[in-house]
Amino acid sequence: MEEKHKDLKVTKQRELLSQILENLAKAHPDFYYLSTSDIAAALLDHVDTSAQVSLDQRALLKGLSHRDIQILLSLH
Repeated sequence: MEEKHKDLKVTKQRELLSQILENLAKAHPDFYYLSTSDIAAALLDHVDTSAQVSLDQRALLKGLSHRDIQILLSLH
């Protein structure tokens, strides 16, 4: 049961990060040319500073590192 909960959390994290990435890419077309590390840093910065990210969404992504984000998005 615990493993299903963890899988659900990872799926929700991946979906949220993908959504944020899509929004950032629309606003900044040069995102395509950034390294995966830079993209992960931009995502973390956006999550920490944007009013568009709710408290629940921040809580879901809390504790993720740059590397975690790269793995979740399979950008490594």
